[in-house]
Amino acid sequence: MPAAVLAVVPARGGSKGVPGKNLARVGGVPLVARAVHACRAATRVTDVVVSTDDPAVAAAARDAGATVVQRPPELAGDTATSEAAVLHALDAHEAAGGRAVEAVLLVQCTSPFLTAGDIDAVTAAVTEGGADSALTVAPFHGFVWRSPEVAGNRASDNGAHGVNHDKKHRPRRQDRPQDLLETGAAYAMRAAGFRAAGHRFFGRTEPVPTDPARVLEIDDPHDLARARALAPLLDAQDPGVPDFPARDDIDAVVLDFDGTQTDDRVLVDAEGRELVAVHRGDGLGMAALRRAGLALLILSTEVNPVVAARARKLKVPVVHGTDTKDAVLKQWCDERGIDPARVLYAGNDVNDLPCLRLVGWPVAVADAHPAVREAARAVTRAPGGRGAVREIAGRLLGPEL
Repeated sequence: MPAAVLAVVPARGGSKGVPGKNLARVGGVPLVARAVHACRAATRVTDVVVSTDDPAVAAAARDAGATVVQRPPELAGDTATSEAAVLHALDAHEAAGGRAVEAVLLVQCTSPFLTAGDIDAVTAAVTEGGADSALTVAPFHGFVWRSPEVAGNRASDNGAHGVNHDKKHRPRRQDRPQDLLETGAAYAMRAAGFRAAGHRFFGRTEPVPTDPARVLEIDDPHDLARARALAPLLDAQDPGVPDFPARDDIDAVVLDFDGTQTDDRVLVDAEGRELVAVHRGDGLGMAALRRAGLALLILSTEVNPVVAARARKLKVPVVHGTDTKDAVLKQWCDERGIDPARVLYAGNDVNDLPCLRLVGWPVAVADAHPAVREAARAVTRAPGGRGAVREIAGRLLGPEL
């Protein structure tokens, strides 16, 4: 079993600069959810935890697919450090039964344009590149000045002085050493070293370059306004944002059941009967896909009759209890004259991989197995059983759904 990589998103309820900041929406998505989505889409992250003291933040984090760690009051004040919150979340995660963590990440939801690629890059620097700690940075070419007041030297007659340059000599950019700006977005640390050091920069620290155009930290309302203005442009350029087809690109939608239309949990009563939870919004999405004239199929290895019962309610054909899902899918397509290249298949676990490889539009739900996310052409922002199917329908048929 591969070593665990735990991403921790600190998101306390209090914020003086922007009240309720971690729930503020950018691109229509709460900041805390954007951070969770980026972590979920990162192929090297195995677990995502949000550390918070706020019930509303906790609810948004769970909806996005994260596990929530309740942050104690002494770690939720203005003077509490991010390191303390990460260490508490790391200990809580392992105490709750999570496997031993090799690398732990600090991911800030105040950096709304952080990508899954950025998260994978800082993780790889630690897990594969030999670094003890790593951080996202951006190339920086500016001249930094410091005023006498900031320097604590009010009596100076020389005024401001250069921090990274001599003001008497202004070299060209290409003649100056490359400065790197800490973006404040993502940090990765070896878990054992982090525990020993108590801070995020220890041992060999690796700077990991990121796109400077995406560097933005939300500290005040003006930052939030800029983020909202930039979101339509930057989200469209983000390779982690799902690349869904247009309606005219597909003829059929085929959906796995457990973990895709459910949250992959099973409730068992005293008589051994199994119950699962589904999302009402997903039912609306299925109805919209049916009205749009798309061929639909629910395809599952699960033998539980609840699968057929759900399919009957949705008025969608179903094949379940099969161990050869790809063969069934190919036969279904052949019988209907549907080209598999024009099929969207959505799944969550490794038994979906053969079907994902067969179709033209393989889609993974947000909390899918890493191998499934890697094989997918698109990854939903919503987890399985929490609106992923409705999201697929909305992206195919329009945002008004």
